[in-house]
Amino acid sequence: MSAKIQKVLARQKAKIEEGEYYEAHQQLRTIANRNVKSNDWESAIDLLSNGAALLLKAGQGGSGADLCNYLVEVYQKAELKPDVTNKARILGLLRAFPPNEPGKKKFVSGIIEWSSKYGEFPAGDPELHHVIGSLFAEEGEVYDAERHLALGTSDSAQIMADMEYEWYASDEPSTAPSYAARAVIPYLLVGNTRAANKSLLLFTSKLSTLHPGLGVQSISSPSSDIRIYPSLPLLNFLGLLLLAVQRGTSDLFKQLKSHYASHLKEAAWEEPLAQIGEMYFGIKIPSQSNPMFDMMSSMLMGGNNPFAPKKKEQKAVGAAAPAPAPAPAVD
Repeated sequence: MSAKIQKVLARQKAKIEEGEYYEAHQQLRTIANRNVKSNDWESAIDLLSNGAALLLKAGQGGSGADLCNYLVEVYQKAELKPDVTNKARILGLLRAFPPNEPGKKKFVSGIIEWSSKYGEFPAGDPELHHVIGSLFAEEGEVYDAERHLALGTSDSAQIMADMEYEWYASDEPSTAPSYAARAVIPYLLVGNTRAANKSLLLFTSKLSTLHPGLGVQSISSPSSDIRIYPSLPLLNFLGLLLLAVQRGTSDLFKQLKSHYASHLKEAAWEEPLAQIGEMYFGIKIPSQSNPMFDMMSSMLMGGNNPFAPKKKEQKAVGAAAPAPAPAPAVD
């Protein structure tokens, strides 16, 4: 950071400490704007990031969010890539936001748009999604957390499973499949079978530990292990569905759906299962299906998958776009 920028920040810090928040905010923005016009990206970024941090620390969420959003605009104008340094700066500010600050969601949208445009993953950087999803989960913003955790890293399934179980814990015992499906089905729809399996294993492990009266039965084979819950047929369905996905045979998938037809009818999982049938078992979705799922199919299949790394040699870390939430479970 240049000596000139350090002096500017020192003056604005003094103003903030004196409670002159509006004046400090406006001066920081004005000076940063001059830097932007002269393409002095480094100075603009130093001013905006440090100024935003000062305002957020002082509890000025609105002013801090405004500078954060301007910072993302500068990232875009400078065509910066989401490397370690640039992501760390962004994530540091994100963590500094007061809980439930309205400006956070706009900042999050800007972060993902920037990382999507200049990073390797068209759906946004998985690490950013993971941290964003984790923060939303901590704040109880479940729906926002789900959308980002489904796009996250290999660690996201743990956060997702824990969050869904915590949510389930305040509901009736019979609703367990609904909450487990909120992780399993979206992960399957984005092609992240590892996360789907991990999330179900974590969820059911907690379920078995905290509800020993469920009478779980374990079935093991050389290639897989599965838990059967006599009182929770849809939870069994999810486990068998994951097993069928590994086998990849359409007959097995059809038999599974037929066997659990009455329960699936009440669960109303028809559309996501149709999507899964096409993705994993080659069962074409009828033309009269929901247009949204048709769109997801075109995006997720083959080379048109926007959530795969742009470069083939890159190893995919996370999943893809979040799926619609499954319907409530059987009563």
